[in-house]
Amino acid sequence: MSARQYYVYILTNQGNSVLYTGVTNDLERRLYEHANGLTPGFASKYRCHRLVYFEATESVDSAIAREKQIKAGSRAKKLALVEAMNPGWRDLAEDWGR
Repeated sequence: MSARQYYVYILTNQGNSVLYTGVTNDLERRLYEHANGLTPGFASKYRCHRLVYFEATESVDSAIAREKQIKAGSRAKKLALVEAMNPGWRDLAEDWGR
């Protein structure tokens, strides 16, 4: 039996002006929900549909703790995380067929 994966992710809008941090156990499904407005709230209101950062863990507790850590950080720290993984700010899920 394979271990379950949990993801912490950062989405942005078209102009990269808003950052949204979330956690999920199914990143592809969650991005589909965000892209299609199926999840009311901050990400939907600000049209945060572009995946610019994510990390995976096998522990839900670790994922939630990491999400809280990222959310508590400054915008500059979030920008640095994205820049380190994705300096071009590409939509990392653009090839997933959402």
